[in-house]
Amino acid sequence: TKHNTTKNRRYGPNMPLIPYLPPIATDAAAVGIGAVCGALCRHHVGQAATKQIAKDPKRFGHMTGWHTAGINVLGSFILGGVFASPLVGAEAAANAKETPTTAKSFGLTPRAKLMAGVGFCGSFTTFSTYSVDIVNMIGRGEAARALGYAMANNVGG
Repeated sequence: TKHNTTKNRRYGPNMPLIPYLPPIATDAAAVGIGAVCGALCRHHVGQAATKQIAKDPKRFGHMTGWHTAGINVLGSFILGGVFASPLVGAEAAANAKETPTTAKSFGLTPRAKLMAGVGFCGSFTTFSTYSVDIVNMIGRGEAARALGYAMANNVGG
């Protein structure tokens, strides 16, 4: 009968496991996943730096807050690598002059670039913490330190 054919089944071996999602939804999911990972990495780096400073404040106390500059510079380099990497996938293969196998073997898909660049690097790096750090340094009368910190963030990254 017509209702028992494979074509009319809603579930089964010929149906995709994941229903179709519009590209905007999968792009948003990719950015969200990257952002969660970047925020967690940032949190753990901050905790590790704080613990090291607390273990030996005489030796590392002068580095308080500088982990933000390190994160921002590292994130800038990661972001540069992400966006400098070639595109792979259907669009890249269509535009590539080399064989499709070579075009697919190295690089990132547009969605992976969104996840790593916008999501991960966007939440791993920060402008707000950097700004607060500079204001706090100036408030403590550490203008030279604030200037060096600003230069490290802006020139280094």
